[in-house]
Amino acid sequence: MAVEVLNTADGRAKTAISRAHAARWAQARADGKDIAVGQATPPDMPARPDKPELLSPRDVPRRKPGTPEGRIALLHAVAHIELNAVDLHWDLIARFTHVPMPPGFYDDWVKAADEESKHFNLVSDSLEAMGSHYGALSAHAGMWRAATDTRDDIMGRLAVVPMVLEARGLDVTPGMIEVFRKAKADDAVAALQTIYGEEVAHVAYGSKWFHFLCGRDGLDPKPTFHGLVRRYFHATLKPPFNEEKRAEAGIPPDFYWPLTESS
Repeated sequence: MAVEVLNTADGRAKTAISRAHAARWAQARADGKDIAVGQATPPDMPARPDKPELLSPRDVPRRKPGTPEGRIALLHAVAHIELNAVDLHWDLIARFTHVPMPPGFYDDWVKAADEESKHFNLVSDSLEAMGSHYGALSAHAGMWRAATDTRDDIMGRLAVVPMVLEARGLDVTPGMIEVFRKAKADDAVAALQTIYGEEVAHVAYGSKWFHFLCGRDGLDPKPTFHGLVRRYFHATLKPPFNEEKRAEAGIPPDFYWPLTESS
């Protein structure tokens, strides 16, 4: 199921398959009919549509969010992030089946993938209501780097993707909501509020399973987290941080503040 999602290029088709598989998993679990996890060979890179054109971060045009064009560009960037998140969660499911994990691990990440699929569609709907669509603009080519760098390290994946990258979403989303609220773009505000409300749980899943693996392996979570982020995340963390939501997701300040400084 995960590999089928990863090998589907079109965003709407990818998210439709993702949501169908998530519903199948959830129904089987509710009925007490477990779906075997099995093993699979996920692709090194997920399938992508011909558009958007993927550019180096420094080559993606910057637009001011105070203009309609700027708000479309901002939403387009969010749609791109959400589509990558769909693939990141299914890749996490498929890539590390050699690491024994409880069924709850799969429950959490299937649910997260389902919600990211919903988020992509909500943002895409908002884009289309504004006269644009996903693929109309260029996008960030580096979104999959964290997956590539951590392809052999499940703890590195959990540290960098949900606990750093998705936690960053908790920091910046309130400001984005305010941009669209000021523009009276109600559909975009509703989409971003849904994302903001549900992303806390995704960050929490990362923290929960990172701490589970640390406990199983007898590792101290905080220095282990710092070491993995410094190894795999190619930048320092930048404040301001949404300390309330990060705490709600199980990430205390002494996990991320030391990473604002170069090692």
